[in-house]
Amino acid sequence: MIEAPESLIPPKKPVRLSAAAAMSLPRWGILLLSLIYILPGLIGRDPWKNADAIGFGVMWTMAEGSIDDWFWPNVVGAPFPNSGPLTFWVGAICIKLFGWLLGAPLAARVSTVLFFLLGSVSIWKTANLLGQRADAQPMRLAFGGQPDTTAYGRMLADCALLIYLGSLGLLIHSHETSIEALFIALVAYVMYRCTRYINLPSVKNACMLGVASGLLTLTNGFVVPIGLYCCLIVGILFIHPPRRRHFRNLVIAVVISGFILAVWWALLALIAPYGGTPFYDWLEWSAEQFDVPTFQSISFFFKKGIWFFWPAWPFACWAVYAWRRQWKTAAHILMPVLLTATFSILAFCSQLDDTGLLIIIPPLSVLAALGLPTMKRGTINAIDWFSVMVLTLIALFIWLAWLAHHTGWPAGIAKNAIKLAPGFTPEFSVIATVIAFIATLAWFALVYWRISRNPSVLLRAVVLSSGGIMLCWILLATLWMPWINYSKSYAGIATEMAQKMPEKKSCISSNTSLAQRASFAYFGQVNFEQFGGQSCQYLLIKDSVPKRHRPVAPTVYEGKQLIWEGHRPSDREERFRLYYGNSTQP
Repeated sequence: MIEAPESLIPPKKPVRLSAAAAMSLPRWGILLLSLIYILPGLIGRDPWKNADAIGFGVMWTMAEGSIDDWFWPNVVGAPFPNSGPLTFWVGAICIKLFGWLLGAPLAARVSTVLFFLLGSVSIWKTANLLGQRADAQPMRLAFGGQPDTTAYGRMLADCALLIYLGSLGLLIHSHETSIEALFIALVAYVMYRCTRYINLPSVKNACMLGVASGLLTLTNGFVVPIGLYCCLIVGILFIHPPRRRHFRNLVIAVVISGFILAVWWALLALIAPYGGTPFYDWLEWSAEQFDVPTFQSISFFFKKGIWFFWPAWPFACWAVYAWRRQWKTAAHILMPVLLTATFSILAFCSQLDDTGLLIIIPPLSVLAALGLPTMKRGTINAIDWFSVMVLTLIALFIWLAWLAHHTGWPAGIAKNAIKLAPGFTPEFSVIATVIAFIATLAWFALVYWRISRNPSVLLRAVVLSSGGIMLCWILLATLWMPWINYSKSYAGIATEMAQKMPEKKSCISSNTSLAQRASFAYFGQVNFEQFGGQSCQYLLIKDSVPKRHRPVAPTVYEGKQLIWEGHRPSDREERFRLYYGNSTQP
């Protein structure tokens, strides 16, 4: 008998799993978990400073403005070329549709929910399709009993979604009205379109991939789509012929992405918003996203990534090791590995912010789900107990701090809470407290299920990790939302300033940031100078000097008289000064 060469023998699969361990969640359970994750933190708060307020400001300006505002993103007259318009278009449409009922801030967050659902569905479907591939299926057991193809794919999909929901880096950004919310969702959707193309490399799927990449370009620039196509070129080299057909389909996808960008450029040239176009500023900003890796960028990646990618990165690292003999030939492991590697390189070359890290979460979550079935039972149990102990302690501390804030005991914790937000009066909400209490009971019931039954289902590790993180987020979004909103909102100071203006319809010149400009314009209902500059009677100045070193504000500045001075109690450095006069602004 002639034996086949060792190089031709397919490597042994690292997955041995029983059908009982491949239990998946019911569809209603997945939907409920997703809603529990996304809804807390969206309701009952103002737009927060920085990216959240900037995104809302652009959306609100579009919804209340003219056609020029839709094609030149701006915050009540201040241009904002540092992103594509797609995120703001969706948010502005939501304000138009639901603003009369929900108010503009909450209506804008309807778009955040839509973006989150797009990303979550894409993650689930990607893992499901990859899990149903023949090369991803577990080994057949001697006497049968292994999970069938559909059950195994659904189990991996549930694991990937739970890891995605449990990612610490996603938590805040998925609840903001910023470009990051749509950016990460479209990255997940592009990954899903890549998976569909792998399963069926047709022209139709190549066209859909091109559309998804084009939309990604209109969200946050062309760097990530270019990196994606470079990743696909590398991936084609690993697959069997016909490679020529794949390169042809890739060209089709690139042409469609370029066509979407060209349509936007042509519309800008035709409409000429505010007598110009933001396209070339957008091109310059997009190009600046990619730079030579530096020690600072690499150090930022690893220092922040340790917690930013938790709990995905331990599972993902194990997946690479467990599937090390198959990753060159098995598409289900090759695709997330290549995407993770490509996006990590882009993160090394990007600016020191969270955006470059966010794009890694979708492929890393899928890769982590593929590594979970290969882990030993003892390792999974260790992760279980780590999650239970750490997350339970954090949840109990959140409750203890809330109790101290309302009762004054323990005194040390209460003092620190007051110190961080001076002037804040604790607010007790029966509804919020009941929701937090129910969530806590559900967590302890989940822990009891894990301890008492010692289930063999593979979902148990990620259920505890993701469930504990969701619990902590729900507690913060219910018990501590008034305190957090007080610390991060400009609503109070904006209303106070507006009351000191005798002529609210007059325009204001200002050096405030875009987030502050948006908050003052919306909550104070005041008008800022528009494109090209105006001669304004009011001048709003912002200082960022520690209070102990702050000089006395001059009563006259640029020929205008000081009529108001204020600051947020929770910020010791910011100070706002409002001047009024008829002199022309220099």
